[in-house]
Amino acid sequence: MDEFLESIGTRAGTPVVDLIDLAILFGAATLVYFVVRISLVAGLRNLIRNSKTRWDDELVEAGVFGRISHIAPAFVVFYGLGFFPDLPELLVDGIRRTTVAIMILVGALAISSVLTATERIYDSHAEYRKRPIKGYIQVVSILVYLLAGLLILAALMNRSPWIFVSGIGAMTAVLLLVFRDTILSLVASIQIASNDMIHVGDWIEMPEVGADGDVIEVALHTVKVQNWDKTITTIPTHRLIADSFKNWRGMSMSGGRRIKRAVSLDLRSVRFLTDEEAARFEEWGLLSGYMAEKRSEIQNANAEVGSVLPVDLRRLTNIGTFRAWIWALLRSHPKIHQTGHTLLVRQLPAGPQGVPIEIYCFSNDTDWIAYEGIQADLFDRILAMVPEFGLQVFQEPAGSDLDRLRGDENSGA
Repeated sequence: MDEFLESIGTRAGTPVVDLIDLAILFGAATLVYFVVRISLVAGLRNLIRNSKTRWDDELVEAGVFGRISHIAPAFVVFYGLGFFPDLPELLVDGIRRTTVAIMILVGALAISSVLTATERIYDSHAEYRKRPIKGYIQVVSILVYLLAGLLILAALMNRSPWIFVSGIGAMTAVLLLVFRDTILSLVASIQIASNDMIHVGDWIEMPEVGADGDVIEVALHTVKVQNWDKTITTIPTHRLIADSFKNWRGMSMSGGRRIKRAVSLDLRSVRFLTDEEAARFEEWGLLSGYMAEKRSEIQNANAEVGSVLPVDLRRLTNIGTFRAWIWALLRSHPKIHQTGHTLLVRQLPAGPQGVPIEIYCFSNDTDWIAYEGIQADLFDRILAMVPEFGLQVFQEPAGSDLDRLRGDENSGA
């Protein structure tokens, strides 16, 4: 080599020779990179993908082996510099520092990929998915990158990392200010996980931030909610601790979804039952038992009164009978919970909108579409049966009502 260099007019230690040496070194590093990348890493990927285990596939998908392969050329450059003693010492020192910094960076990226694969492996188990660890993984990733940045800075400046660590104490206030949201989110994530407040898949409502839908991601800084209109609401994690929200998971776990709705009846249609109506209701399957019981109870109560005046006697009302019919309907409904959940039919205070009869019960199907169908079918029947009891549903006057009134006035005139 020396004879060849002398023949072209160059000597060891000159810039031309240094460039040739560096070209040889970086060419060898590039060759090693492609050998490791193509033969070793590609072969390892094929071997893993043909295995039956799942965790090693996640390592491949996260790019762990691809990132590790970048360390090989760095090692070649770092140790290959020893084969070129004539290179300037300052240049060798700078290349080695840079190489060490690259190896530290590649190592941090590889650890981050391992953490990503760990999260995916964890989430692949349904029993663990209820307690997401993404927030903790992100915290570890941040610490890894902070440590890597500290080591890279120390390597480039050729200083001990402890010098920078000792200076962190003086920067505590600045660090607290910079990482304020991260610290708040970390504390919130720990509280959310320890108190089992949110799972991926939970339906939550948080009107303050416009969230009403399913939780699709629980991360360190944010919780993503897909609303029912398919929009995505991103909530800072610490807001879930600072503010209140509603989680519908308890409803799903209970197996029952509440139906709470009232039918408002016109007060002018409330009256006592006639004998003919009472006899007709006694023939109804849902009311026969109730009517027989009430008839006996009223007869005994009136016998003790000692008066024959209607105002002194107990009598059945159409609104009370209607309420009893709704109760019997709910008791016989196959889609309504009969035990373990509240079931009642109550009369609310009368007001400007009539007298409300409220139905409070739970369907045994929590699916949203099925629930709405059960509720609609139930009230379709109730509303259609109101006239059978001589009652009228109350509603505000509509345009057709006003037109009819004008027509009556004109015809009278």
